[in-house]
Amino acid sequence: MGIKRIGRHLVEHRWRLRRIFPPATLERIERAIKVGEATHSGQVRFAVEGALDGASLLRNQPARERALDIFSQLRIWDTVHNNGVLIYLLLADHDFEIVADRGIDARVGHAGWERICLGMESDFRAGDFERGVIKGIEAVSRELARHFPRSSGGPNELPDAPVVI
Repeated sequence: MGIKRIGRHLVEHRWRLRRIFPPATLERIERAIKVGEATHSGQVRFAVEGALDGASLLRNQPARERALDIFSQLRIWDTVHNNGVLIYLLLADHDFEIVADRGIDARVGHAGWERICLGMESDFRAGDFERGVIKGIEAVSRELARHFPRSSGGPNELPDAPVVI
């Protein structure tokens, strides 16, 4: 475990997370999820975490592993067609992950998710987190619409509101 990483997580305050993702931004992200989900039967969730604490930090948990934990905690895997997708952002590490359930992951593949990540990364590097997240949601929604188009007014299986950890 690196001292730099521990330091980043210890000094990463919730105020930074609230500054980058104020309520108006979270509302626009939620709206983007709703608009996207109108085109497909999949489920998209966005979660942002300012910094790891406690056991996660002491275990030196990588962002990918933490994203998998969040994917499970939010029960994104629990959709009828196994087509849930999580976009997870860990601010202290300047890292983000896309975790997809097996139904959509088998169709999009690693290269497809990497393409979406590259599109988001340029906005994140420029400090435009809202644009990067919305761009990611739109790209994920296009993939879901291609593979799981909305056929009828099925239920919204998961909440659309962003999760702030």
